[in-house]
Amino acid sequence: MTASRMKSARWLALLLLILGIGAMSLGGVEQPNAGTHSLPSDAESTRVANIQAEVQEASGAGESQAAIVFFSGDVRTHMDELQKLAGDLGPVIPNEAGDGAIVPYNVESTSSSQNATEVEDLRARLTDGAPEGVTVQVTGPAAIRADLASVFEGANFLLLGVTAAIVALLLIATYRSPILWILPLLVIGIADRVAATVFTYVLDATGLSWNESTSGILSVLVFGAGTNYALLLISRYRDELTRHEDRFAAMAAAWLPTLKAVTASATTVILGVLCLLLSSVPNTRGLGLASATGIIIAWLFALFVLPGVLVTFGRWIFWPRRPEVGTEPNHKLWDRVGGLVGARPKLVTAVSLFLLAVCASGYAHISTGLTQSDQFLDTPESISAGTELEEKFPEQSATPTIIATRDADAVKEALPDAQETGAGNGWTLFQSSAHFSELRGQLPGETYVGGSDAQLADEESAAADDRRTIFPLVLALVCGALILMLRSLLAPLIMVASVLLTNVAALGLGWWVSYYIFGFDRFASTTPLFAFVFLVALGIDYTIFLITRAREDARSVGTRRGVLTALSATGGVITSAGILLAAVFAALGVLPLVVLAQLGITVFIGVLLDTLIVRTVLVPALVQLLGEKFWWPAHPAGKSDSETVSLKSAESPAAQRS
Repeated sequence: MTASRMKSARWLALLLLILGIGAMSLGGVEQPNAGTHSLPSDAESTRVANIQAEVQEASGAGESQAAIVFFSGDVRTHMDELQKLAGDLGPVIPNEAGDGAIVPYNVESTSSSQNATEVEDLRARLTDGAPEGVTVQVTGPAAIRADLASVFEGANFLLLGVTAAIVALLLIATYRSPILWILPLLVIGIADRVAATVFTYVLDATGLSWNESTSGILSVLVFGAGTNYALLLISRYRDELTRHEDRFAAMAAAWLPTLKAVTASATTVILGVLCLLLSSVPNTRGLGLASATGIIIAWLFALFVLPGVLVTFGRWIFWPRRPEVGTEPNHKLWDRVGGLVGARPKLVTAVSLFLLAVCASGYAHISTGLTQSDQFLDTPESISAGTELEEKFPEQSATPTIIATRDADAVKEALPDAQETGAGNGWTLFQSSAHFSELRGQLPGETYVGGSDAQLADEESAAADDRRTIFPLVLALVCGALILMLRSLLAPLIMVASVLLTNVAALGLGWWVSYYIFGFDRFASTTPLFAFVFLVALGIDYTIFLITRAREDARSVGTRRGVLTALSATGGVITSAGILLAAVFAALGVLPLVVLAQLGITVFIGVLLDTLIVRTVLVPALVQLLGEKFWWPAHPAGKSDSETVSLKSAESPAAQRS
């Protein structure tokens, strides 16, 4: 891009900003009813949930979910008052001890928001009218669903505020300017809000579903990736301002190399997250497409809006450290790191691999699968009430097993204690306190067993299948993209292997941290899958930025010197980008679900390992050991290592520039 075209780019930036703000004003499509979207499409529990919906529709009752009103305390004394309070909900059933009573009840609703409203209204009415000495709580699937919706009220806005604050603080620390940080934060902040709107239309148009977690993960992804792209552009622009008097010429010189590196990075991320479309869980498929949409929007705003915004304001936005023509960038720290790597590559490689192996030691101990009560960071009423209910009513469960059958008589004979809860379309529904694992495959006729516990088990099984399918595909696609990008075989294999090792180390250390510091006994079933996809897709970014710059420099100074000068030139900005991305993912901990906290912890650790160990010392050390062979079978045009420096006499990057 020429300087004259860069002047015109200001109008493109303005146009895109206007379109972005217009898209934000449209508002998104309403989140679809939860239904079975969080369940594997082909699972037995999904079949049961769908049959329940069919039966309810056939009976004209509308969509509903079970709830249990639970009274505890001096129940025996107040039975008449409690029955009057319960009204048409149903009969009050006390336990033998007289310190507890229940009222089974169905909450009719057509959406998550309506279900939450119904449950909250019921809780308020019962609590206000409860006699002294009696506590009233509502539990069961409908209440759990309502509590899940309520804990997210305002949570995504809190996440947005925390994320923006983290980005602002780290941008100020990076640029040491009271002004410059505002521009990338503003541009990426608008990109985030545009993505939050656009993804709902994209998923609605493609028939994919999403849940409360999707928008939170998407926001973190857009802020993290978008700010990373902005950091790389601004770093390159700042360097070019020391070579060009005209700011438009400087941006034109910075834009094309940044476009190539960032596009390569964004492509690998998009390919990685799109692999989630192969998941058997509808919400996971929706997250994959939503994430790809967010990355495209972040790429668009960072490379086509931010450049126009930056050149509009000129050099003064870098105050008090304005770049002037003829000044040399200060890379002393990274010169020393490069000098160490160049002098002792074998030692650096051995120490790096040892540290990663120590972190990875926890990988073998990972266990997955959270119970219903373990999924919330703070225990809501539906979970605490369910636990107390099962203590006072051992034969009763807040999340009973649901049986759907076409042979009702045979099921009644096999399970005399099972309660019939509905019938229609040739199906009969039963409810049982028996654990689903005792019933599956044991009941006669065309019979399916589901319920909340069965759904959790099916989710765990589906997550394991997804890992077996998606893990190798992500690695193959990323490796293939790198082969096309670098026109090399060995370099992509080394890069993918390094990211895979980082992933194992991050999951291992993430497990130790989750277990010993935060007290999580297990990972959520989706934590390893999401962490793997995001770490491979995002973790490869920093090595791509390093290696593409090293390939440029290798044409003039050879591969060994080239990777050291690339490390020196990109070390500061990539480290800042990595720390920022890690911190942004850690912000997921403000959301109320354990799975998001675990994902934030694991990705935080993985990005730091990749930034501080793999990209900084391990990959450069391996390049030092291999020299020109690193690019096999390709060979970068320009000088060879033999014409520049031998392995043993490698100079520091500072000496090479002098």
